Amino acid sequence: MADPASSHAQPKEGTGVLVLADGTVLWGKGFGHIGSAVGEVCFNTAMTGYQEVMTDPSYAGQIVTFTFPHIGNVGANAEDVESNVEGAVGCIVREDPTVPSNFRAERGFEDWLKGHLKIGLAGIDTRALTRRIRLNGAPNAVIAHEPHGRFNIPALLKRAKEWPGLEGMDLAQRVSREKHHGWEGGPWMLGTGYGRAPREARPHVVAVDYGSKDNIFRNLVKAGARVTVVPAKTSLDAILALKPDGVFLSNGPGDPAATGEYAVPTIKALMDRDVPIFGICLGHQMLGLAAGAKTAKMHQGHRGANHPVKRLSDGVVEITSMNHGFAVDNATLPEGVEETHVSLFDGSNCGISIKGRRAFGVQYHPEASPGPQDSFYLFEKFVGMLG
Repeated sequence: MADPASSHAQPKEGTGVLVLADGTVLWGKGFGHIGSAVGEVCFNTAMTGYQEVMTDPSYAGQIVTFTFPHIGNVGANAEDVESNVEGAVGCIVREDPTVPSNFRAERGFEDWLKGHLKIGLAGIDTRALTRRIRLNGAPNAVIAHEPHGRFNIPALLKRAKEWPGLEGMDLAQRVSREKHHGWEGGPWMLGTGYGRAPREARPHVVAVDYGSKDNIFRNLVKAGARVTVVPAKTSLDAILALKPDGVFLSNGPGDPAATGEYAVPTIKALMDRDVPIFGICLGHQMLGLAAGAKTAKMHQGHRGANHPVKRLSDGVVEITSMNHGFAVDNATLPEGVEETHVSLFDGSNCGISIKGRRAFGVQYHPEASPGPQDSFYLFEKFVGMLG
């Protein structure tokens, strides 16, 4: 296959650039924030929800290539932000973002990127770049935007080469909340926005924030829980002092083995006390590590809103949202850990349940945002365990 990138001379309109650690240079049109950022280049296949993708903390340290060509066409608004902490550092798109055409738009996508210090790069052959990632794995790179096209390519290449990559990197602490607080938001409705969590007595869920999406907490509220969110490194004693009926382990970025150094002992202690536990994405990986399994870096990862997952208990296929570059290695699942879901793309693990404990996790995102809502039942299942 032809190399999607080239190191030919900078074109006249080259106000943006992507420099891969192998020396490949992709020229394009920069937009959004002016500057440069280093990260791992991945791709996302979702056709909607680019704003939610860019504000998902699980994308910290990553540059997202959107395979859908029309990114930015519905603009941006405050309601579709998933988190106000670090998310993706930049995005790569095929077409220039257009003037927004949507009644919910409050500003254009380019203006929104500027406000959130995120860099955009347009005019790239995203299909070829995606094929490159699928064949060779996710590369480290620097994305840069300078309106006058002044770039120091050797310096950008040096930065890309020296970046250590996500393997071995604990990013959860960087994107976690700094203190615990009661979650007050409810589900979103057209015309009224986000509701408020009911005040009546409900089962209490303590949610450990490894880099969470806000829609997860809204779905826990929708399923009937009261939620308190706590930082990633919250101790066992501090969690138990909140008197939880159950503990939720959130999504997040980085290498699960690195985050697990401080998270796994706490999770093991919670399981020993038979506290109900539900983990999503990184939280699922933390649960797997606590149960004795291992995690591994994936070749390209899974990112999109159309991933088929088979539920092994009855053969039902759920169409899911995913965003992960690491996975629980199903070959390492110990006795006492049941595999409950698998990816129909590559057979990788997408769910576990701990025998003899009220603890389970899924690799995908049942809260969607963006994506299908086939898997909301998991929130109801968890809250149903708390009575």
